[in-house]
Amino acid sequence: MHILLSGIVGSTAYGLAHAGSDIDRLGLFAAPTEQFHGLHRPTESQVTTAPDRTLHEAAKWCRLALSCNPTAAELAWLPAELYEVRTPLGEELIGIRRSFLSERAVRNSYLGYATQQFRKLSSRDPSDETSRRRAAKHARHLVRLVRQGLALHETGELRIRLTDPERVRELGERCADRPELAAGLLADAESRFDRSGVLPAAPDEGPAESWLRRVRLAHLPSPA
Repeated sequence: MHILLSGIVGSTAYGLAHAGSDIDRLGLFAAPTEQFHGLHRPTESQVTTAPDRTLHEAAKWCRLALSCNPTAAELAWLPAELYEVRTPLGEELIGIRRSFLSERAVRNSYLGYATQQFRKLSSRDPSDETSRRRAAKHARHLVRLVRQGLALHETGELRIRLTDPERVRELGERCADRPELAAGLLADAESRFDRSGVLPAAPDEGPAESWLRRVRLAHLPSPA
């Protein structure tokens, strides 16, 4: 395995971490090119819990990024200090990150993930404090996803680190008690997504295709 790009993601990257928060890592790797020539394709994802780390093979990461998967896409938009591995090929990928974006995929992915968080916080048990804490966490993620998705739609930039994490925490607490506030946030986001944004209708797959070919060439076995 050759890790091309890896960094710290999740609550630490967003500015929402607290004492005791897990440190989540995300990365992408290149499988040896010769492994694609047999009956079975190489493993496309590796997930560990000690440490908490997810690694995607380069082609899988590109497919996820072209669908604007929020969890995968943030790897190419991290603040510089959060990268732990940043190879030349990883640097190239950061350089083409905007080519993965498209209007429909951003809307579907970010609103879709935010709606999932709304369903989770709406199913809370008000009499159970643990359930309420989980609801507040879901609400914080809902707020983050809405903000990130709208920023992409309106500016073409993915903002990983929240500028006002304390306000997001406070809003999460209020939404845990009053889910209708979160419903209002979603309704407002849908209205803004209905307006014209800056993203193209479809992603430009050309840069990703060229980059993957360079990755495969770089990881061919050396001549005997």
